Amino acid sequence: MFPKEVAAGIILHRHIDTYTDTHPIVKESKSLIREQYGLWSSVIVDLYYDHFLAANWEEFHTTPLEQFSLKFYRDLKEYYPVLPPKVQRFLPIMMEHNWLLQYATIDGISSIFYQMNKRTKGKSKMNFAPVELEEHYDLLKSHFFSFMEELESFTQMKIQEGLITKNRS
Repeated sequence: MFPKEVAAGIILHRHIDTYTDTHPIVKESKSLIREQYGLWSSVIVDLYYDHFLAANWEEFHTTPLEQFSLKFYRDLKEYYPVLPPKVQRFLPIMMEHNWLLQYATIDGISSIFYQMNKRTKGKSKMNFAPVELEEHYDLLKSHFFSFMEELESFTQMKIQEGLITKNRS
């Protein structure tokens, strides 16, 4: 059994994943790269959006990204015993390379795409995903900001429903 806060976070994350996967703006982003990446386009767009979040972090959170990421990793380590085995396996790599901070730059996200491609034994061709990110950068960024506005409203609605308690960090 998960601690109450962890369980609430997992439930919220599942709602956000479903919302994201079915959202028209996200589908439009995926359509830009679907021909090249097929089913991998969902993962790639998710990482593109992670890049835009990290690159524009100060517009979404008052804590600097570096400080936030260190707290995030400390929290994950605290709950390590209840994390799924898959997360337990990649957490040390995520922390060592500070993925959250790397998302903020093209070079950093390129490195993550390269690592992800290696984990898929080259099947995903994600190592080429930064090419489309740069090619469609402004459009993808506008998709991200439009989506985030709607996602923030959705998340607030879930908080008001009592699904989670607002994080005070």
